[in-house]
Amino acid sequence: MKRMSRPIHAINGLYAITPDCASTPDLVARARAALAGGASVLQYRNKAASPALRLEQAQALRALTRDFSVPLIVNDDVLLAAQVDADGVHLGTTDAALGHARGVLGTRKIIGVSCYNLPPRAKAAIGDGADYVAFGAFFASGVKPHAATADVAMLRQMRGELRLPLVAIGGITAQNGGELIEAGADALAVISALFGADDIKAAALGFSKLFNRNAAT
Repeated sequence: MKRMSRPIHAINGLYAITPDCASTPDLVARARAALAGGASVLQYRNKAASPALRLEQAQALRALTRDFSVPLIVNDDVLLAAQVDADGVHLGTTDAALGHARGVLGTRKIIGVSCYNLPPRAKAAIGDGADYVAFGAFFASGVKPHAATADVAMLRQMRGELRLPLVAIGGITAQNGGELIEAGADALAVISALFGADDIKAAALGFSKLFNRNAAT
């Protein structure tokens, strides 16, 4: 697929992924704290919610991210992303085909693809028109304990070969994230170390400082 010229929100910095949360007000409060701390992308992910709750939460986060001028990405669900006018969708290996997602969402939306530890999958996704690709898990993940593992050397190699945003995911903390940024990650996707923190805003600020420090070196 030929890549089309279109305005795309930058995918960089702290890429916050929401935890499963049954309470919409609680979810919004936690997401607000992450955005106040500098998260530059918010992905809505809730594997346990009913379709009605997913719609309610996605709509609430759509309004919140507009207040912060931050892109909202919906995990897996292309139709939900379209329904709430999200900025894009993130696709895994068992989700909708990228071409289908592009047909539903149009050329102005962001489509990201999980590529795990598979450079050929990333290159194929880019050829099909992906706007960013994600690699991981780089470290042990409590959310996905059996996830495929990726190494920093592969990330560094991909940075040298690919010319679009690279997102790192999997067990990332403020202590180990700097290594991934130095290897070429444009964004760090974080769930537990962010939303599991006692002070979510402070945790987000800690991640944001990693990027500021890297930009200064």
